[in-house]
Amino acid sequence: MTLENADMRTGDDDVASVEKLVAAHDRIRKELAKVVVGQERVVEELLIAMFCRGHCILEGVPGLAKTLLIRTVADTLRLKFSRIQFTPDLMPSDITGTEVIEEDKASGARSLRFMRGPLFANVILADEVNRTPPKTQSSLLEAMQEHQVTAGGVTHSLPKPFFVLATQNPIEQEGTYPLPEAQLDRFMFKILVDYPSEDEEFEIMKLTTAATPVAVEPQLGAEEILQLQRIVRRVPCSDHVIRYAMSLTRWTRRGGGDVPKFIEDYVAWGAGPRASQHLVMAGKARALLHGRYYVSTEDVQQVAYPVLRHRILTNFNAEADGIGSNEVIGLLLKEVPRDPSDTIDDSLAQRVFAEGKTLQSEE
Repeated sequence: MTLENADMRTGDDDVASVEKLVAAHDRIRKELAKVVVGQERVVEELLIAMFCRGHCILEGVPGLAKTLLIRTVADTLRLKFSRIQFTPDLMPSDITGTEVIEEDKASGARSLRFMRGPLFANVILADEVNRTPPKTQSSLLEAMQEHQVTAGGVTHSLPKPFFVLATQNPIEQEGTYPLPEAQLDRFMFKILVDYPSEDEEFEIMKLTTAATPVAVEPQLGAEEILQLQRIVRRVPCSDHVIRYAMSLTRWTRRGGGDVPKFIEDYVAWGAGPRASQHLVMAGKARALLHGRYYVSTEDVQQVAYPVLRHRILTNFNAEADGIGSNEVIGLLLKEVPRDPSDTIDDSLAQRVFAEGKTLQSEE
C-alpha cells in the first residue's frame, strides 16, 4: 500500500502538519507580494507544483515579470538558485557539466574530473527554454525525471529539492524550437502569465520606480520544503475523487468509448496517465494550502487547466473554429459529473463513479 492510498486518520499530528503548510504558504505569498504585484493565481499554481515536487513552464509575453517572479520565489527559500539563459548555441554540457583533464603537479599523473554545470542547484530558471535546439532541451529530461545527470558513464545526483521553472515567449516564434510533446509532458504545470489589471499596473509603476529596492526575507530551507512535500503526499484522497480526476484525463482521448462529441471534433491527441497523477497530487497540495486534510473534486477542477492545457493537442478543426486546449478543458469540466449523485446525467455519473468501471470500460 502506497502512502497516498493509505487509510489515514486525521489526528493532532495531521492538524499540525496542515497548519504548518498553510502558515508557510501564507508567509511566502506575503514576501512575494513585496516584489510581485498581483498574479495571485500564478503564484498559487507555482507553489502547488513546488510542494508536489513538480516542474513548471511559464508562458507569457515579454515584460510580465516571469523571470522576476521565479527569482523572487527562490529568494524566499533558502535554496541554491541558478539561472540558465537558453540560446541557439547552448550545448548540453553547458548546463549539465563536463569532464576536464586535471594534472597532478607532483606526480604528473592526469585524471578526468567532472565540473558541475549550473544544473546542480535547487531552483533552476530555464529562461526562454524554446530558444535552444532540441539536443540541449533534451538534456533536461533526465534531470527533471530522475533528478540526476549522467556524464562519462557516471551518474551524479542533483541536490534536493530540485525544481525546473522554465519560461517561454508565445508570440515570437522565429528562430525558436518548440518543446517536443514528450518534454512538455514532464512539466507538471503549464502556467499562463497574463497582463496585469489597471490597478495592478499602477502599483507596479510605483514599486519599480521607487528609490529603494524591496528585499524579501527567506522563509523556508531545504529540509523544511522536503518535509512539507512529504506531508502533501500523505493527504488521503477518496476513490470518487480519483475516478473524477481519471475521467477528466480519459475523456480527452478521442476514439476511446463514449467520449463527448467535441473531443472527437477538436482533439488530435489527449492526455496520458501522468496527467491523472498530477491532478490528484496537485489537488492534495491545494487542499492543504486551503487548510483541509482531504481532497475534493473542486480541488481537482481548480488545477485542471495548468495540468491539462499542454497535454491536449487540438486539430485543424479546432484551429479553424478558434478552439484551443483551454476551451476544450472548459467544456470538459462542464461535461464530467463531479459527484456520484450528480443530477445533470445520473446514468453518466454512475458510469464514471461506479466501482471498477470507467468511461471506457464498455470497449
